[in-house]
Amino acid sequence: MTAAPQRAQAPVESRDDSASWHTLTVDAALSRLTSGLDGLADIEVHRRLAIHGPNELEATTRESAWHTLAAQFKNVLILILLAGTIVSGFLGHTLEAVVITVIVLFAVLLGFIQEYRAGRALEALKKLAAPIARALRDGEERVVPARDLVPGDVIVLRAGDRVPADGRVVQAANLAVDEAALTGESAAVQKTVAHFDDERLSLGDRKNMMYAGTMVVHGRGQALVVATGMSTEFGRIAQMVESVEASRTPLQENLDRLGATLGKWALLIVALVVVIGLIRGLPLIQMFMFRIAVAKS
Repeated sequence: MTAAPQRAQAPVESRDDSASWHTLTVDAALSRLTSGLDGLADIEVHRRLAIHGPNELEATTRESAWHTLAAQFKNVLILILLAGTIVSGFLGHTLEAVVITVIVLFAVLLGFIQEYRAGRALEALKKLAAPIARALRDGEERVVPARDLVPGDVIVLRAGDRVPADGRVVQAANLAVDEAALTGESAAVQKTVAHFDDERLSLGDRKNMMYAGTMVVHGRGQALVVATGMSTEFGRIAQMVESVEASRTPLQENLDRLGATLGKWALLIVALVVVIGLIRGLPLIQMFMFRIAVAKS
């Protein structure tokens, strides 16, 4: 099997045709990425790294913990309770203020913890990334940072290694990979260098492909890197996770509507109490205390 010659000026194949890598022979895949079985030259690696960027997952949108915490106070019921807490404390009703504060803090912290954990899905995916990789550079096997891998690199994999990027298998000796993190398949997948004609094969059936974040169970082999960073299958998952907007549950929507309705009725009742109190000549402080009690109830 002969390797295609390297040409630094040749364009590098994009990720748009990712579905067809498993249909290519080893020689065709090497030729498409202008690479060879001895890997890339250092100067070519730097050039491609500037084009494709580092091999790592990137967050497109990320809310800070403070922003998530502040969002919990947008609930109408929480705002009403906070107002009641402030007024109760100002009037010296310490017990009421403490009880309401505890309720508010419990509700806010519970909502914050749930949303914060849900927003850390990308960090969970990043934990599956390999920190280092063994790659062939100028025909020599080197240990390099996984973030420096580029399409066209040839990586060396052995039992216990985590696959650092998506790749087309070019050599395999009893090579098997645990792909449960990606496909859900519990049994290790035996890898092969043979190509497949069906372009619509599922990821689990593409036995000549390696995917970032999966684990080599036994054997050894080499793979031609075809996708890195956000262009990998795990990168696609990360993009979907980042693009999904957190939707409110029906219960949350009903509680918001209930809070808004109660708030409006509370304001209306308070206004009526004030008007009636002024008409009947009640003391202002007594009327104010009654108004607060009605609003909090």
